[in-house]
Amino acid sequence: MRRVIGHDHFGHYHGTPFDRIVLAHDERHLRRKVLTLQQGEQILVDLPEPVLFGHGDVLVLEDGSLAEIIAAEEALYEVLPRSRQHLTELAWHLGNRHLPAQLEETRILILKDHVIKAMLEGLGARVSEIMAPFQPLRGAYHSGHGHDDHSHGSHHHHD
Repeated sequence: MRRVIGHDHFGHYHGTPFDRIVLAHDERHLRRKVLTLQQGEQILVDLPEPVLFGHGDVLVLEDGSLAEIIAAEEALYEVLPRSRQHLTELAWHLGNRHLPAQLEETRILILKDHVIKAMLEGLGARVSEIMAPFQPLRGAYHSGHGHDDHSHGSHHHHD
């Protein structure tokens, strides 16, 4: 089984991935795990620190080949505010509950939760069910086993 010994972020790698793997948001925080790529090959992710992967990031195998990570379509709520100010207020209410949320210019995406849906509707938001990739922001309190998610050892990236 081939091993993954590194990674690179979307837009920073050179080369063409030989295969891809589709992972949901809660499957993209990896350190050591066997994954099955779309074409069936199993690979061992074996990184020194946990890494949070985003859509379009790549796993670098020991032979230098690349496997691309694709964010899976997930059942989400799309939260539409009345205004930018309203979006800020809705984001505050969600953050106050430590809920994973993908904040965008005109909407917020969250995991389906009927209690939260009712709260948001009570606050005047329009909430609808959609299928989409989910890339929640990581909070200041979320880290992998006490490690900073931004320390990747010898890995370099340009944020």
